[in-house]
Amino acid sequence: QVQLVESGGGLVQPGGALRLSCAASGFIFSFYNMGWYRQAPGKQRELVATITWSEVINYADSVKGRFTIARDNAKKTVYLQMNGLKPEDTAIYYCRAQGPNAYWGQGTQVTVSS
Repeated sequence: QVQLVESGGGLVQPGGALRLSCAASGFIFSFYNMGWYRQAPGKQRELVATITWSEVINYADSVKGRFTIARDNAKKTVYLQMNGLKPEDTAIYYCRAQGPNAYWGQGTQVTVSS
């Protein structure tokens, strides 16, 4: 059974930091490209960052220099370190696995507010 389980979301003040984790199971993690996406209320889901199986990384312009994506194949986990958070980063953050098949996690809420 395929599972992507996100964790690490929460409420943080502007300028703060959070680290999201996505633990994968049920598929060969090291063969898959992994990504983080987010969806704010009333908006479409958008790409935040991706990391390929060979660790080629891509970021949305809006998060470059603030967010860092990384993966640990031994732990079957992908991470998103988010620094310098802004109110506009408020969204539900989703983990995605893309390979022979595509899978989504259930999402974790990130709220940036004073």
